[in-house]
Amino acid sequence: MAFSNPQPAAIRALLKKVHSIAVVGLSPNPVRPSHGVARALRGFGYQIIPVRPGVDEVLGEKAYPDLRHLPAAVDLVDVFRASEYVDGIVDDCIAIQAPALWLQEGVVNPAAAERARQAGIFVVMDRCIYKDYRALML
Repeated sequence: MAFSNPQPAAIRALLKKVHSIAVVGLSPNPVRPSHGVARALRGFGYQIIPVRPGVDEVLGEKAYPDLRHLPAAVDLVDVFRASEYVDGIVDDCIAIQAPALWLQEGVVNPAAAERARQAGIFVVMDRCIYKDYRALML
């Protein structure tokens, strides 16, 4: 069975209830897509928590090396990492009981996405959260 994304109404409902977003792979480089998307999400009112090893902060927020080091629960994990890293990220999402996982455009791992869904996680794959927010919420 192929993975399919939730319907737009379900994605809209998710975006309405989310407050905190852990952004895995958030780059400190302002020209990188992850930086621009996270900055825009913060402008939309979301709390952004950078998850990136080797940096102390991004966008003025303390960064954490991985999801398991987050000091508090988050509503959504947004992933800007290559597809081959998604299996480990799903392991971490399951471990921290993340309620939702968003794999950005180009991040595709149907088996890992389905495993996350089977663990009760709301999953969106190969879509840009910024584009969906603009299309569904504005």
